[in-house]
Amino acid sequence: MIREQRSSRGGSRDQRTNRRIRAREVRVVGSDGGQLGVMPLEAALEMARAEGLDLVEISPMASPPVCKIMDYGKFKYEEKKKASEAKRAQVTVLLKEVKLRPKTEEHDYEFKVRNTRRFIEDGNKAKVVIQFRGREITHKEQGTAILEDVAKDLKEVAVVEQPPRMEGRLMFMILAPTPKIAQRAREQARQAAMAKRDKGEKGEKEAEAKPEAKPEAKPPAAAAAPAQKQGEARDGKPAGEPQPATT
Repeated sequence: MIREQRSSRGGSRDQRTNRRIRAREVRVVGSDGGQLGVMPLEAALEMARAEGLDLVEISPMASPPVCKIMDYGKFKYEEKKKASEAKRAQVTVLLKEVKLRPKTEEHDYEFKVRNTRRFIEDGNKAKVVIQFRGREITHKEQGTAILEDVAKDLKEVAVVEQPPRMEGRLMFMILAPTPKIAQRAREQARQAAMAKRDKGEKGEKEAEAKPEAKPEAKPPAAAAAPAQKQGEARDGKPAGEPQPATT
């Protein structure tokens, strides 16, 4: 009973098909997308059966329910394939921690900022941390100034998602890609997924088009030599050789 209620609310994962459809009358959409009108369920099933296809309930809450004639197995396969492609196209956002000190040298600072820029350009986030040691904690303004410099140097690719805050002896802020950079990263991921899909489909087509390798024909076995050449005597002596006289 619970399963039936969920199905009636459209919460079931699979649509009703063929004899699982409960309505007496349905509005039918043809396999070509054309509207075939309202008809009894039996008539719709007969039309689907004549085409060798399924009758699928696509809008159970309509009155009467809307059903479409289609290849349900193919439909489910394509749905699964699209979901898989969409999943591959999603960008997995990582959070990279970048550690600095109040007395970080200039070349070290520039090196870490460059790496952070590349990481953010890939669509990821960065957690920039200032680590205080000993009496450095009494000069928190130095940490704040460094974080502000980082945000300023990366303003073309990043925005401050979380402003500087203290956590024990650590001060940190979180940078996220700008909307433009995030969109570009998603587009690159989508193109990479499409290229991978196209490559796979091309490989499948080539495998289908490639003729099956036929076994190499073996050369015909040499004809067996006759046991005796024509003109040879049965005892193996060539013809024409004088035979010993018998008395």
